[in-house]
Amino acid sequence: MKNIWAIILAAGESKRMRFPKMLLPYKGSTIIETVIENVLNSQVDVTLVVLGEFGDEIRKVIGNRPVRYCFNELYAEGMLSSVKCGFRVLPHDLEAILVFPGDQPLLKPVITDNVISYFRATGKGIVVPVYEKKRGHPLLISGRYRDDVLSLDPDEGLRSLAVKFPLDVLEIEADTSDILKDIDSQEDYLDELKR
Repeated sequence: MKNIWAIILAAGESKRMRFPKMLLPYKGSTIIETVIENVLNSQVDVTLVVLGEFGDEIRKVIGNRPVRYCFNELYAEGMLSSVKCGFRVLPHDLEAILVFPGDQPLLKPVITDNVISYFRATGKGIVVPVYEKKRGHPLLISGRYRDDVLSLDPDEGLRSLAVKFPLDVLEIEADTSDILKDIDSQEDYLDELKR
């Protein structure tokens, strides 16, 4: 059975960028393609991409990669609406879900595999990498919290899950700030290209 799922959030409006940032060129492909390839090269079993504002364009770029899709009609309501869109189509008997922002191309497979390893070794239900006391991605959530995620208050966001179940949270130290770096603005993008 395919137990570890990834949800890649690619439904945003890219308001600050004024262009679908996930389609920006990045190291020979695009940002979204890099994110997907990183996930596909990890221990994740099934990859689900949540589409929204630029769904058709993003799907075209993704091409024939082995991913599944869901479309978030409520994408304008923010990230939690996309997370819930993904969680609604998940099977009920899965082991865990990892949540990836579609604009974090630096999340290498080794980071993801490390999060999965700690989850399996400890049994903790919420595993999050941390760099200099800041929580990053990917966020792993045990399948047992599926319904809890679907009932979260939109005003509080996904992070409130860890607040509700603090004793089941495991923070693991990451040795790189890559877990924190997303591309929100043109400045972020240009800085990343320079690196």
